[in-house]
Amino acid sequence: MTVRSDEARGDAGGNTGTGDGIVPDDTGVPTGAGDEGGPEGGAEGGKPLGSRAPRFIRRSRPLHLSWQVAVFLVGLAVVVLGVIMLPLPGPGWVVIFLGMGIWATEFVWAQLALRWTRRKVAEAAQKALDPRVRRRNLTLTVIGLTLIAALGGWYLWKYGLVMPWKIHED
Repeated sequence: MTVRSDEARGDAGGNTGTGDGIVPDDTGVPTGAGDEGGPEGGAEGGKPLGSRAPRFIRRSRPLHLSWQVAVFLVGLAVVVLGVIMLPLPGPGWVVIFLGMGIWATEFVWAQLALRWTRRKVAEAAQKALDPRVRRRNLTLTVIGLTLIAALGGWYLWKYGLVMPWKIHED
């Protein structure tokens, strides 16, 4: 991998969004801080950070900037749609993460946020498989269902099979 100057690439280095001297070479793979296998590199997080725009788009600064604006707007529309779906029927969180995935094709901050989210989900999945946690969750579920059954039994004993909005109609 070679580090090229911003002028030679015809790009002001704006495709990584980090400002820490990570510059993609001809392959589009950022070089610099991530080469040591740290969190910005490929060892821990998988794919290298930076723009995944086609090479011909990255070569032209105005074209790349318009590409980034378009990716941001499409991602923003998808995220807003997901936020709208949160209180309404629909897969709100899935759509929000889809929008983040769209942003992650171009912006380092979104790539880092998705890596953090994936790590936390994997940790939560591992924790859920712990036998003590599973026993605790099962115990809490049994207690909750017992309370619901007790309240339902009390209601049936007190009012019978009468709907709540017809209790006082005699």
